[in-house]
Amino acid sequence: MLRLTDIKLPLDHADGAIEAAIRAKLGLGKDALRGYTVFRRGHDARKRGAIQLIYTLDVDVADEAGVLKRHADDKHVQPTPDTGYHFVAQAPEQLEHRPIVIGTGPCGLFAGLLLAQMGYKPIILDRGKAVRERTVDTWGLWRKRQLEPESNVQFGEGGAGTFSDGKLYSQISDPKHHGRKVLAEFVKAGAPDEILYVSKPHIGTFRLVTMVENMRATIESLGGEIRFKQRVDDLLVDTDADGTRHLRGVVLASGEQIRSDHVVLAVGHSARDTFFMLHERGVYMEAKPFSIGFRIEHPQSIIDRARFGPQAGHPILGAADYKLVHHCKNGRSVYSFCMCPGGTVVAATSEPGRVVTNGMSQYSRNERNANAAIVVGIDPSDFAPFDDSGSPLAGIALQRELESRAYALGGGDYSAPGQLVGDFIAGKPSAKFGEVQPSYKPGVRLTDLASALPDYAIEAIREALPAFDRQIKGFAMHDAVLTGVETRTSSPVRIRRGDDYQSLNTRGLYPAGEGAGYAGGILSAAVDGIRVAEAVALAINAGR
Repeated sequence: MLRLTDIKLPLDHADGAIEAAIRAKLGLGKDALRGYTVFRRGHDARKRGAIQLIYTLDVDVADEAGVLKRHADDKHVQPTPDTGYHFVAQAPEQLEHRPIVIGTGPCGLFAGLLLAQMGYKPIILDRGKAVRERTVDTWGLWRKRQLEPESNVQFGEGGAGTFSDGKLYSQISDPKHHGRKVLAEFVKAGAPDEILYVSKPHIGTFRLVTMVENMRATIESLGGEIRFKQRVDDLLVDTDADGTRHLRGVVLASGEQIRSDHVVLAVGHSARDTFFMLHERGVYMEAKPFSIGFRIEHPQSIIDRARFGPQAGHPILGAADYKLVHHCKNGRSVYSFCMCPGGTVVAATSEPGRVVTNGMSQYSRNERNANAAIVVGIDPSDFAPFDDSGSPLAGIALQRELESRAYALGGGDYSAPGQLVGDFIAGKPSAKFGEVQPSYKPGVRLTDLASALPDYAIEAIREALPAFDRQIKGFAMHDAVLTGVETRTSSPVRIRRGDDYQSLNTRGLYPAGEGAGYAGGILSAAVDGIRVAEAVALAINAGR
């Protein structure tokens, strides 16, 4: 097979245009082309009204060697690389202790799946509930203002990614094509085939629920065990005479102890009590940068027109997204994050008396509003006003303070505080909604958001919004709605690990995914789960 890249065709090209383009590119006669498959399809929207599709194709030709020779100097004609997944190990016949995976978000699910596929029969623990029970609890907050602290947007089967846009793309380095393995497993679990070839694949919440259940069934069919409502409250750690620490198992909230020398820690970015427990047990961790801000909502039609011009609404293009960044005069950077085309803003708190926002959309992306986080980067030097102890957990104190402020500003009933963009820029409270009706449930209370974030963040966002309007006409429209607060952009800690993926100071503990500070989003978290599972398998087989 040959891989052809950068094949450009009009948005509305004819059915036979791809084959014609292949023949023209390679100089092939009628019988020389045996077939082709689309490996990747993206689009170039820089010229509105003349949007082009860009294909990467895998092509079967009669004389592959001859074609390669004729195109030896063309970087867009190469042998098709091997992107298949190859297991690094298989479990020995006898396992003294089964590996444990803590968490069933994308990272934990894929760590558990890979270990199960290699025969290690992992025990997978999650503090929350199975995904359909969890969905009922999540809707309980959205519809009835009733929070279940152990079962919500953050905790439960599928992780925070279940209630998101379901984006399946990332900018991580992936030389071993682990991302392709993730996409292939998602297709097996019920995702549409198109995620294997579109440049920005997404799934949406409703499809993710069924896929997560199917992945659970696969793990269990391979001998894995998944246990819900099983919060890990402590670690069993031995220390050698030379000071080397070895993990020997975990202790559940029930008091049950489970013995294991290999534990994958994939708890997500909001497991604050777990972070405190790990710190008390001496597991090495550091405070890390993250971002804080608001959700912004516009009519999706404004974003579509700004990005696609007269071709807005084309079924191949779907709902338009955006990615924006502005470097402010005060030295801060403001950027868009987790953009959800045709989606909704959702209540994402996991602690009573606090308000947190996030974004979600379905596969169809057909809701009226577009939403995204507009956030300001912060680092550990910003944590001191909230916790000056120098603790690696100081960022959690900042998050909690801002989330408590938002709860109070929203009226103390899990409504979120909101403000029209025009009023926010002008520095005056909002009194009534205009063209944009907010999608956040259980509801939005209009107010003045100036006290919701530190002054430097408010100043930076006020400067950035007009700058973004110069890139997307209408972005700073008066009636666009800001909803607060967005504080869970990434983990506030990094649980450091070495080249073998084990904790720097606790052998047998494998920090993984977003919670440990090594991923951001569904795909990168799942890829990290695969990498950690491989490390666990190799360590077990080597007797380490």
